[in-house]
Amino acid sequence: MAAREEIISKLRGAPAGLPSVAEVQAMLEANPGMKCVVCYARISFDGRAKDAHGIEDQHRDLTDQAGAFGWLVVYRYTDNDKSASKEEVVRDDFEQMLADLAAGRTSEGYPVHGVMAVNDDRLYRRPGDWERYLRAFTAHEGRVYWDSNGLQDLYAEGFEIKGLLGVAMSLAETRKKQRRARASHRSRAIRGQSVSAWRPFGWEDDKITLRPVEAAAVHKAVHDVIAGASISEITRQWKEAGYLTARGNLFQYQSVKQVLMNARLCGYREVNGELVRDSDDQPIVGEWEPIITPKAWFALVATIRGRGNGGQPTGGLVHKYLLTGILRCGATLKDGTKCNAPLKGEKANQWVKYKHGYFCKKTVDGGCNGTWKRGDETDKHVTRLVLAKLKADAAAAVTDVPDWERGEELEAALRRRNTLEQRWHGGEIDDEQFFRNLPPIEKAIKELRADEARNLAAKAAAEEATADVEKEWETKTLAQKRELIKKALHAVIALPSGQGNKPFDVNQLIPVWKSAGSAAPRG
Repeated sequence: MAAREEIISKLRGAPAGLPSVAEVQAMLEANPGMKCVVCYARISFDGRAKDAHGIEDQHRDLTDQAGAFGWLVVYRYTDNDKSASKEEVVRDDFEQMLADLAAGRTSEGYPVHGVMAVNDDRLYRRPGDWERYLRAFTAHEGRVYWDSNGLQDLYAEGFEIKGLLGVAMSLAETRKKQRRARASHRSRAIRGQSVSAWRPFGWEDDKITLRPVEAAAVHKAVHDVIAGASISEITRQWKEAGYLTARGNLFQYQSVKQVLMNARLCGYREVNGELVRDSDDQPIVGEWEPIITPKAWFALVATIRGRGNGGQPTGGLVHKYLLTGILRCGATLKDGTKCNAPLKGEKANQWVKYKHGYFCKKTVDGGCNGTWKRGDETDKHVTRLVLAKLKADAAAAVTDVPDWERGEELEAALRRRNTLEQRWHGGEIDDEQFFRNLPPIEKAIKELRADEARNLAAKAAAEEATADVEKEWETKTLAQKRELIKKALHAVIALPSGQGNKPFDVNQLIPVWKSAGSAAPRG
């Protein structure tokens, strides 16, 4: 990538070895037939190699042709990897060239007597760009224009119309290619074929066979996110492991999210964010090996979207100790009220056996400084309580999620849409009737599918609950453990131990569970 940028930099601006402005003026006085021209090169797609060879070839050919005419290239404009047919794409060098043409000179002060491009579609593909280019070009008299069709007289009567016709033909061809590409893309998707331009992370170069190490990383990430991990955590883990994207870059937050949100993980195919479905409205299953089950994918997507803040769990602060903020001071104040300040974790003194403790902050900081708990035993006890509850939840989870009961409603909506389309194609109803009645049906189908996806996600999350909770717990990060604890508990009230060095007492830790009757044994 760095090499490409270096090449582009050399192909932009005044060519190396160009005489000074004063020297060029002297050359023009000595040879009035000489022309100072600018060259424009553009390519829409720089290819997988990303080596800028397309614009490099264009500028080389243009320079050779200018030499054959005895012209002097005084500036090179380069827009690499940029489309000229998309309105949202800004071509910086094209805009700079228009400004220089209107001014009559380059930013360095060299006069501009003409423009060269390998083809006019390198310069413009939309009517607005053609009109702006022609207006800037003809702002000064006597300029020359050359492309692969030869010298063109842009001042000739009728050339503006001729140019617009060329633009229209180019635009029509572009749209035809786009339609063919979309149709081919969707046809391959319906057949379940892989249509990825790049090797998807998790698969081999054939895009079908799993690459074991990457697939295992994706599988783990999916289950970690469902269990409470943030996408930022996954990004950090993948960076530390040295995983690279298909383009050879380290993973960033957005690229990790794109991998996880892709239906390819479970074998399904998407086009424009929608699952590709067959005539029975069932998702098309691709030819590639899946990494996870569809239910796991639905659970993952529901988890990420449900967070509502870019896939990050709520909270934001990164804590060093397991129960910081979860423990609450249960000391009674002088006025008879409870302190209820959150306990803060801190490193313990060197002369004690345990490594950290939890304490209530001083009065000036919003606490009462009346409660202290040793960290190791407190963490162990609260962990035992939470694990006991997780085991109970795991045993009951699958039976708690009912089957989706709106299938007939979805089938009826799909039949209504099919009937409407058949009547429209058969000429029984006109366009106005069809497009007036279609949106509410489409809206109903979309809402029903979303409801079905939520149900599948709930079932997936329930079915993935495992009785081997302790083993799962040990594999989780501190942040994931805190998320699980906060899902189970509102807080843990820590009662003060009193004066003196007293043994740890679990009865001084009172859990406040989030659902009535679900508290685990206190012992």
